Amino acid sequence: MAEALLQVKNLKKYFPIRSGILNRVTNNVKAVDGVSFDIYKGETLGLVGESGCGKSTTGKMIVNLLKPTSGEIVFNGENIVTANKKRQKEFRKDIQIIFQDPYASLNPRMTIGDIIAEPIKINNLAKHGNVEKRVLELLDYVGLASYQKNRYPHEFSGGQRQRVGIARALAVNPKLIVCDEPVSALDVSIQAQVLNLLDDLQKEFDLTYLFIAHGLNVVKHVSNRVGVMYLGDLVEVAADNDLYKNPKHPYTQALLSAIPIPDPKAKKERIILKGDVPSPINPPQGCRFHTRCNKCMEICKKEKPKMKEMENGHKVACHLYDESSVE
Repeated sequence: MAEALLQVKNLKKYFPIRSGILNRVTNNVKAVDGVSFDIYKGETLGLVGESGCGKSTTGKMIVNLLKPTSGEIVFNGENIVTANKKRQKEFRKDIQIIFQDPYASLNPRMTIGDIIAEPIKINNLAKHGNVEKRVLELLDYVGLASYQKNRYPHEFSGGQRQRVGIARALAVNPKLIVCDEPVSALDVSIQAQVLNLLDDLQKEFDLTYLFIAHGLNVVKHVSNRVGVMYLGDLVEVAADNDLYKNPKHPYTQALLSAIPIPDPKAKKERIILKGDVPSPINPPQGCRFHTRCNKCMEICKKEKPKMKEMENGHKVACHLYDESSVE
């Protein structure tokens, strides 16, 4: 196994809820609650789950846009969370993010040339005369023409704007890029183009990706390993082939059953989840999925399952695979 470029250890993010005249903290939204995983150099780890499960919050903590409530984020052997401001600024060059909404993430008053040049200038990565040359190189890498550098974001399509966002992320020569649902706002045909572009750039620049997405069908084509999140917690991590061929957690099985098959004659048994996702303000005791699980046991309602490695790095947090728990 390659060396771990990034290690996330028991990461938590609670957002306080304030109420009353004194504006006191009365409760917390437990957006991320004890997530741990590794990302190895040169690989793509896909992170999937329903809206509100905490995957984007996890990504924003990794790029230091949000401060963790507790836990560790270890990059190249150094804890980002406890690093001083100077080191954190240096980490920002190594860890970049591509946002979900390409229009909202671009300054509408700046040309795309200025948008891409800004991180180069801030980090002193090129002398004044070479900045424009570097901008033109980056535009070429992402499939945009050099004459487009003087245009503004509103003059581009959604797919082109996302290419600008990718070029901006590449501008500081990062080692890790957090892709926060980079294709969810794009048409299906454009999604394929952007995914292929990200794959080509990864090979060319030896990049490592954390690829956040809603659906398992998207991450299947870009990920080496896939992690599944539910209500702020990681429930399963496995190599992409293992996860799709042999899903172990009931939640992963339900997600895979929902992927449509482009064959009208094919028959597929859908696993319909009962009820709604519980509130992250007051998550269920024990296994957080037990309120919707069709394989729920008594122990699931009382004890939180620990992440257990089954085989070939396939990890799952479920009492079904704990011999002492099975009734």
